[in-house]
Amino acid sequence: MNERTPAVVIVGSGFAGLGMGIQLRKAGFDDFVILEKSEALGGTWHDNTYPGCACDVPSHMYSFSFELNPDWTRMFAPQPEIRAYLERTADKYGVRDHIRFGAAVDGMEYDDAAKRWNVTLADGTVLTPKAVVSGVGALHVPSYPDLPGIERFQGTAFHSAEWNHDYDLAGKRVAVIGTGASAIQFVPKVAKQADHLVLFQRTPPWIQPKPDRPIPPAVRTALAKVPGAARALRSSIYWTLEARAVGFTIDPRLSVPMEKLARWHINRQIADPELRAKVTPDYTIGCKRVLLSNDYYPALARPNVDVETSGIAEVREHSIVTADGREHEVDCIIYGTGFKVTDAVAEQRIVGRDGLKIQEAFAGGIEVYRGTTIPGFPNLFMLLGPNTGLGHNSVVFMIEVQIQHVLSCLRLLQEKGADAIEPKPEALRAFNDRMHRRLRRAVWNEGGCQSWYLDENGINRTLWPGHTFEFWAGTRRAKEEDYTFTY
Repeated sequence: MNERTPAVVIVGSGFAGLGMGIQLRKAGFDDFVILEKSEALGGTWHDNTYPGCACDVPSHMYSFSFELNPDWTRMFAPQPEIRAYLERTADKYGVRDHIRFGAAVDGMEYDDAAKRWNVTLADGTVLTPKAVVSGVGALHVPSYPDLPGIERFQGTAFHSAEWNHDYDLAGKRVAVIGTGASAIQFVPKVAKQADHLVLFQRTPPWIQPKPDRPIPPAVRTALAKVPGAARALRSSIYWTLEARAVGFTIDPRLSVPMEKLARWHINRQIADPELRAKVTPDYTIGCKRVLLSNDYYPALARPNVDVETSGIAEVREHSIVTADGREHEVDCIIYGTGFKVTDAVAEQRIVGRDGLKIQEAFAGGIEVYRGTTIPGFPNLFMLLGPNTGLGHNSVVFMIEVQIQHVLSCLRLLQEKGADAIEPKPEALRAFNDRMHRRLRRAVWNEGGCQSWYLDENGINRTLWPGHTFEFWAGTRRAKEEDYTFTY
């Protein structure tokens, strides 16, 4: 079923999709639709509702630069506040009417003759825009561990991104698998409810104190009414976070003060030497994402919590058996095992020019020009594509830079009267070669850990290897010489 289609289709209504729609409207362009698979906007901030869900980037930096929010109630905003911010922003800038909810994209294929994309929705509808902007991000497809017998479990099981709020954890024996960014937020809440909690830890994360506190009403009033106050606060946070990139990307030895702070945090909050040893990482700080929490370690020290470091051998109907043969009887399993990041893009059904499948384009590894465009896929733009993630600052900054890149590509199309734009293969090659030379020397490859940043070949397809202002300087405007045009 075909229907009249806007010129631009945006996929996803999180920070990326909303930001793209807002900037199109600001540029005087209203001919677009935002496709959202859920029944509400917000992306990952709509999907993730687990207890304790909050951002680990300071609130005043984790927002659009053009829509500062002086009214954050905490230094690190909880999920409901971020979701409410996105709702308000969508309304203020008039993009809500452009969103089509319950519109899951089944696949997209480029029509060489028509110079348009055929975007097929799950209900069979086909849209035929000139350009597609993918704003689906990396943190939306839950990843489940490949454990023997996992399908045999007869109790209740769910992923943190699909939290079962109808299940009462009170008095239950709960297993939590995974110790990443989500787990350290919900484990303290679960530990207070469950009769017993066993945390299955493969690799401990480095955790630092979270400088989170309520923002007094007087401060919020000042941020709203004093000219430049909110902007100055945001700038100070930005440069403070940027300083962390030095140890991650230049020389891991520069992160020694960060590691000392994390070790002090462990020693201060955990008295038991055996538990302390279990949660102390043996790799360089920054190799995995550095997490922030004030209540995670105290939760692990509770008498009803056990930290299990033996690998999981199998899952049975009502228990989990570890590699040393011990059996842990559990009523519920909560997976805090993150998302499919490096392979989420390659699993999509996208067919470009001359029938080129995205899997074929990525056969040698996922590579995208400036995280945004791909040779062979005209007028297809990715926001938060490969190597745009950060270990030190706000990805909203990266999204805004990419949006400016997309807008400059669309302006080039208009100025030249061209039908399509795509990056030259040699531009992609030069950009990725330069980037991966830097990544190979960075802590994420040299720090002695395995993380979701790396693909199956140990290549970092997730993070940007430098300061965000470097990405801004090289990406905000598309260079005409790096692109080829179709007329």
